[in-house]
Amino acid sequence: MCLHPFFAEKTMDIFLYVFAALFSVINPLGTVPVFVGLTSHETLNERNRTSLLTSVNVVVILIISFFAGRYLLEFFGISLNALRIAGGMIIVTSGFALLTGTFSKHKGMKNKRVKKDLDNREKFSLTPLAIPMLAGPGSISLLITFNQEYVSVQNISIVVLAVFSVGIATLFILRSAHYITRFLGASGINAISRIVGFIVISIGVEYISMAIIAIVNSLRLP
Repeated sequence: MCLHPFFAEKTMDIFLYVFAALFSVINPLGTVPVFVGLTSHETLNERNRTSLLTSVNVVVILIISFFAGRYLLEFFGISLNALRIAGGMIIVTSGFALLTGTFSKHKGMKNKRVKKDLDNREKFSLTPLAIPMLAGPGSISLLITFNQEYVSVQNISIVVLAVFSVGIATLFILRSAHYITRFLGASGINAISRIVGFIVISIGVEYISMAIIAIVNSLRLP
């Protein structure tokens, strides 16, 4: 059964809008230097596996955020600004670890037992790559908004399709990121890690400051 041209055009418009909005907020292109810095000691296969798990985690987080984000925040009594502050703190600590070259210690990998366990799992796919670097407060709040805006079964299906498309795009970008290392080498990656660490700290501070400003504005008397 073919859709009427009007509905087909409207469907495509919604898909492109949701995809473009999510892709812009998630910004997988901006995460490439972070990915390269965090996975500089991994093999090509390990990096590909990390990129796959990161993309899967991003899709799962986004889907959960769309369907249950608002209810989870309400259930635990967590405000969106509190979520921004928590995410910002995670970003700041991860960025500081990158800046000082202590990311392994920061993630608890110095402990031999923990390190042995982590050798069997991806170290960065969930945090900080999937959350909060990619699927952070911005994308979560955006999807909570979409949940209120698109309520029909058809529109919900379009949003879910857009989320999966963003996940595929993220996977493609992250899998291509390792080619950068061929041009930069070990010293270049080391320099990128420290530069990116400073940028990541700035991003985290921005998240926190935005949340604080929003809280202060909400407390102002009319």
